[in-house]
Amino acid sequence: MGFSKGSLIRGVRGRVPWLALTVVLVNPNLMRAQSGQTVTVDQATMQALLKRIDQLEARVQQLEAAQHPAVAQPANVEARQPLPAEASTHGPSQAAAQEHEPEPTEHAEAERMDVSKTLLRIRGFGDFSFHGDNYHPAGLPGDKTAFTLGQLNLFVTSDISDKFKFLGEIVFEAGPDNIYGAPRGTANTFGVDVERYLLTYSRNEYFNLSAGRYHTAIGYYNTAFHHSTWLQTTTGRPLLFAFEDQGGILPIHNVGVEAYGSIPSGSLGLHYVAEVGNGRESRSPIDQEPVQNIVTESNHKAVNFELFARPTKVPGLQVGFSVYRDQLLPNNLPVAETILAAHAVYSTPTFEWLNEALVVRHTPEGGHTYDTPGWYSQISRRFGSYRPYFRYQYINASPNEPIFPDIGLNAGPSVGLRYDASESVALKLQYDYESLRNQKAVQGLQAQVGFTF
Repeated sequence: MGFSKGSLIRGVRGRVPWLALTVVLVNPNLMRAQSGQTVTVDQATMQALLKRIDQLEARVQQLEAAQHPAVAQPANVEARQPLPAEASTHGPSQAAAQEHEPEPTEHAEAERMDVSKTLLRIRGFGDFSFHGDNYHPAGLPGDKTAFTLGQLNLFVTSDISDKFKFLGEIVFEAGPDNIYGAPRGTANTFGVDVERYLLTYSRNEYFNLSAGRYHTAIGYYNTAFHHSTWLQTTTGRPLLFAFEDQGGILPIHNVGVEAYGSIPSGSLGLHYVAEVGNGRESRSPIDQEPVQNIVTESNHKAVNFELFARPTKVPGLQVGFSVYRDQLLPNNLPVAETILAAHAVYSTPTFEWLNEALVVRHTPEGGHTYDTPGWYSQISRRFGSYRPYFRYQYINASPNEPIFPDIGLNAGPSVGLRYDASESVALKLQYDYESLRNQKAVQGLQAQVGFTF
């Protein structure tokens, strides 16, 4: 036989005054006390009854709180987030629900930690692969086929209060790292990386402010897909958006502050992101930690601005551009860095077409400007649990490039198939072909299982 929370509250609340009356009736000494007689009160009985009253009152408060529980915001694990959205905290939709908050009373207390609201939420991701290729570095034997443990990613969120939220992303992965071609760390040894670490203040849908370590809003892919292969259609990120410790050329992570939100623009659906951070490391040797988490090599700060539109008349469409500026100091020689990026993507539950292009410009003080262009295009279509996909990517850096001279030419297609075995497990098979400058082309095959828990 079931009872509603409301009936339970009424039942418990009704028992409190009856218990108080019982304190009087069960102890005739109290009745005699009113007639002027001198009596001795049974203190043990009184204390037991009063304690029971306190317990029932506390239970009433718990049941009343349970009638209006805080709605937990689950970690957004959608593969195609329309914006650096919930998972990246660039989510104006999170703030929209806060526009009509109750006015504080005269005796309102400071915001308190309510377990029902601040409960820590953890979402996990992982992957496991078997791969092989014919890559033969100069003077070294080629790669062997191997089973590989991928990243173990813990996505952590907490609503500290109505206005403040915390987001963290902790990754366990095996080394070595690869920073612009320079190895770092010990092979097969697991390490821990804090990839994102953000405290966010949400004023409203037009203004949100985050402080900490974030994924830089360069283009689309970097803030739509994070440290999880399960979120992505393919087995890995485009070369253009490879992480810094995997040989990537972009400042994927940054430490600083960022403001973001929507711009009143009607059906055009404009949004902005503005960031100021430490920028990337450029000291020699280049195998230093690329993200300046605590100290920086100069007082100069990196700035980035992104503007994009999501027209309401075309659901799934997003177009935008970003401009990133920094100054690097390799060998204590100033090098101006500018990254110009543009994207046009169309993503729905059944169809995906991602297109991005950018140019990285490095200008040594008083010297020549080196442009490194790059782009990729990825298309996929879902048929039930199956999703075949195709991607072509291109990067072309000068051998005299002052920051990453080893990158050179990387171009070629990838083709594969993703099969969603369940809502939480995806199986993928992918073939890659990569053309290199003055080297033999590399071919590779990878089978992967990605999962979330």
